Amino acid sequence: MALSFAGSPRSSVGIEWELQCVDSATGDLSPAAPQILADLASDDSAFPHATGEFLTNTVELVSAPHDRVADAVADLARESRAAADAARGHDVDLMCAGTHPFALWQHQEVTPDKERYQTLLDRTQYWGRQLLIWGVHMHVGIDRRERVLPILNSLLTYYPHFQALSASSPFWTGIDTGYASNRALMFQQLPTAGLPPQLGAWEEYERIVDDLTHVGVIDDHSELRWDLRPSPKWGTIEIRFCDGLSTLREVGALTALAQCLIEEAEQTLDAGGDLESMQPWFVRENKWRGARYGLDAIVIVDRAGNERLVTEHLAETIERLRPIAERLDCAGELADVQLILDRGASYQRQRRIAAAHDGDTRAVVAGLAAEFATGEPSTV
Repeated sequence: MALSFAGSPRSSVGIEWELQCVDSATGDLSPAAPQILADLASDDSAFPHATGEFLTNTVELVSAPHDRVADAVADLARESRAAADAARGHDVDLMCAGTHPFALWQHQEVTPDKERYQTLLDRTQYWGRQLLIWGVHMHVGIDRRERVLPILNSLLTYYPHFQALSASSPFWTGIDTGYASNRALMFQQLPTAGLPPQLGAWEEYERIVDDLTHVGVIDDHSELRWDLRPSPKWGTIEIRFCDGLSTLREVGALTALAQCLIEEAEQTLDAGGDLESMQPWFVRENKWRGARYGLDAIVIVDRAGNERLVTEHLAETIERLRPIAERLDCAGELADVQLILDRGASYQRQRRIAAAHDGDTRAVVAGLAAEFATGEPSTV
């Protein structure tokens, strides 16, 4: 099966931000997304736009593709203001995290009239119904198909860095799971989710899609819900391993990190160099460490098995990428990675709020809603 790759302007970016609808009085999830989307009357065939997702408690905001991270973030800012205004009319607040701190999956409604959601649910049953999770997806443009897989493989080295910075799902049904990102381990239970295989030639990717289509696992390549994947339709690499980011500044920071790392890989290939990648078993271990320990994780950083505290390696990486960020005009957004390190990732901020309120996760919801409204990580 031949799969064409559309190609996009090099290092262009687009962002998808999944938001939770929560009842303003109780903090519990609300099935208000269809009403909010009806009020917005957003055209999801154009960019930017707001759209629905798997569950009726979710509104997804999608930016247009842009050369600059700031412009993609500006799209989300406008869309989020409009969505928040519409939500208030239904006594609903918006917020974002990888999981809801106390909601029960049994009480949620699947978005009707979407055949692909019903197909997913029919196939995955109990495990699919538990997917009460939210994320941020970032697309970065690649203009040459032959570079997609080498860049994807090299980017897996930084999986735990993104995981630790974005981790925002420590609670599940009111319980602290002990994980910074419970979402990361929940989502991989689907048969087509989790870590991607490390492939060499584009034809290997086509063969996987062909095989899985032939045996009925998928209908098309978009149903491969890997943590990191090619997006042939849009001509991008899609980064899907981030938990839902609680503030717009964090969305900008991680998008800038992704853009700069991919542009760095492009420059290495321009110069005739080879991109480094790590053994799949190291990548898998790093995923678990990032999900379990977040910013306290000690991660494997190369094929030799050298290890570093993720925050130390991040600081060095940000410094190395600074000239690229200046050229891409995202230096301010990249610098906000340090803001996350200074104030704590969302999972740390959530735990601080819970501790200050005797473990009451309703207070965590209030804190997340306030962060979304201000666009700033709290200093609590």
